[in-house]
Amino acid sequence: MENNKPILVRYGEIGIKSPVVRKRFEKKLISNIKKLIKCKITINQGRIFLFPEEPESALESLKKIFGVVSFSPTISTKTDCDSIKETVQDYIKELMGKGEFNSEKPFAVKCRRVGTHKFSSREMAGFCGAAVIEVTNAPVDLSNPEFKLFIEVREDVTYIFHEKIPGPGGLPIGTQGRMISLVSGGIDSPVATYLMMKRGCDVTILNFNNHPYTSGSNDKIIKIYQKLKEYSSGSDLRLYQVNYGDFLKKCSEEAPPRMTCVLCKSGMYQIAEKFAKTEKALAIIDGSSVGQVASQTLPNILATRYSTSMPVLSPLIGLDKTEISEMAEKIGTFQISILPDAECSAAPKHPETNAVLEKVLEVQKEIEMDEELTNVLSSLTRIENE
Repeated sequence: MENNKPILVRYGEIGIKSPVVRKRFEKKLISNIKKLIKCKITINQGRIFLFPEEPESALESLKKIFGVVSFSPTISTKTDCDSIKETVQDYIKELMGKGEFNSEKPFAVKCRRVGTHKFSSREMAGFCGAAVIEVTNAPVDLSNPEFKLFIEVREDVTYIFHEKIPGPGGLPIGTQGRMISLVSGGIDSPVATYLMMKRGCDVTILNFNNHPYTSGSNDKIIKIYQKLKEYSSGSDLRLYQVNYGDFLKKCSEEAPPRMTCVLCKSGMYQIAEKFAKTEKALAIIDGSSVGQVASQTLPNILATRYSTSMPVLSPLIGLDKTEISEMAEKIGTFQISILPDAECSAAPKHPETNAVLEKVLEVQKEIEMDEELTNVLSSLTRIENE
């Protein structure tokens, strides 16, 4: 990109951190951006300026970097009235040529300043508005404009733009520690993983292969992993899998049939906790939503998590299926999750929805669950991006 056409990148809550934390988070955000975009970067009082080698590609990439709240392609000039007027008028003429500015529709100019100047923000907005009128004769509407021109004056450089493109927001990934995320081929767990990545967490995905109670195919989980990886710039998103079929067989044959799903979910949490020690992870992520399926009633949530001391974070806990599906569509995992796939045949016809904790703990001892889960963990395999 030309030196006078940087992309202005804005962050949000990073700006309210203490100076030490803010500096660390800014540094991580810049590092994450550079991992995905070939560019030069400068930072100036809460604004990051990118000078990318491939501007169009950079604009698409910024939509998937956590910590970026919004960004704008700009044109910059010296902070003096003649330079600003000339640049504004050239900019508007270019937009008219592209059909992005219509001289018959009302516009407004919004100005923001940083530094000491001989003019106020309102005066500069009026000056730039007059410059636009001079070449377009367009009407002004400060209350409800159909087009907004933004002027950002930062000391001796002024930036001009008309777009504020939303980024994903959140915190830079890699600032909050690592977590183990229980991810299946369904709709919910990929969204939960995305949300915790958005909060700055490094993630290790743990998938449970339930063959022969499912097809055993890894196609969906790999595609979900690849989609989530698009948002992981600056982080090592890992995918591991364990073979869970033998344990499910044990549950089906030696435990009360209604309890299979409760034991299955409890086992997942316990395996994740054991695996977390290896990954130096601090918590577990899952896609639970209260009451959505049998294992997610409140009594079952208590029973399934009781044997796990590590925090289990469920960012979807209060959302319904429609809300979760809309988020899945937005991030690109929905169409993968709804690909045809046989449901787990180990699930009983009438699963337990009101598990009694004492009975669950008793059954876990009877089937020697801890030993069984150790065997499951021995099957742990890392699945590389294919």
